[in-house]
Amino acid sequence: MTEATQDEVLRLEDLRVHFPIRGGFADTLTRRTRGVVRAVDGIDLTLHRGEVLALVGESGSGKTTTGRVVVKLTRQTTGSMLLDGQDVTSLWGTRALRDYRRRVQLIFQDPYETLNPKHTIREFVIEPLRVNGIGTAQERERRVMDALDAAGLRPAADFAARYPHELSGGQRQRVVIAGALVLDPDIIVADEPVSMLDVSIRTELLRLMLDLREARGLTYLFITHDLSLAWVIADRIAVMYLGKIMEIGPASEVISKPRHPYTAALVSVSPSTNPPAEGERPKRTILAGETPDASAIPSGCRFRTRCPLAFEKCVEEPPLIQVGEGHAAACWLAETAAPEALAG
Repeated sequence: MTEATQDEVLRLEDLRVHFPIRGGFADTLTRRTRGVVRAVDGIDLTLHRGEVLALVGESGSGKTTTGRVVVKLTRQTTGSMLLDGQDVTSLWGTRALRDYRRRVQLIFQDPYETLNPKHTIREFVIEPLRVNGIGTAQERERRVMDALDAAGLRPAADFAARYPHELSGGQRQRVVIAGALVLDPDIIVADEPVSMLDVSIRTELLRLMLDLREARGLTYLFITHDLSLAWVIADRIAVMYLGKIMEIGPASEVISKPRHPYTAALVSVSPSTNPPAEGERPKRTILAGETPDASAIPSGCRFRTRCPLAFEKCVEEPPLIQVGEGHAAACWLAETAAPEALAG
């Protein structure tokens, strides 16, 4: 994989997203809350221009909420966001917000729900240009055809006239990609972009996304629950658990030498990241219990209630501890325990 450039394009600082819990109509009317769901609970994250950063975690880890904050579909509770060093935290309701969204686009998970069945493919792809008042009618048509062609829908004119029901699932997701490309963005947040597709189609779409990175200088925040998929596509991996980043670092290092027990457990049950030697059965770590509710996060290390290596100090919440160049883990054992011991 081509080495990504290291100049910073987007930074999240101490980002938090807390959703109030209300018991019913009376609570809603009086704005009374009965607690909060801490979906994202204080993360620092930097995207470098031209890289693929995979955000990995179980359902409820906060990864999708983080992505929605980046594309400004969800408001952060606290924290800041900088694009090319400029504070874009408070762009809500301004013309600058429209300009921001031209630069930061989202690829949704489900192409079946994303596309309006009553609209042609051309109508779907051209809509962002109309909304943003970009180009003349002729220029818009050209950009639509270019975007469809770049997404692998050729001949573009043929696909432009079709309706979603005339396309396969893979073709529909290519249309969604074209809809993001038509604005010529710098950053694409891809939220589980291939999870709804057949396995045979996934490789084609992932290859397309990487080719587009090379051709257009795109930067991806790639959200997935699949660690093995992150290993294949990403330059760096950030592992989330209950709203916090547990580990972050170069993809190959996070997979081969995980420094957090949660990451180690995910690696151990991943189907393809560490194929065993002939005649050797891989050791698997099955975590006990369920992920705690984000409205009742355990004190100290939030993973300690499921961690096979939890000890006395885990009642204190660990910071992200540097364990290598660009590699950090939020575990008190990160610096001292051997990677293989962290699997428990």
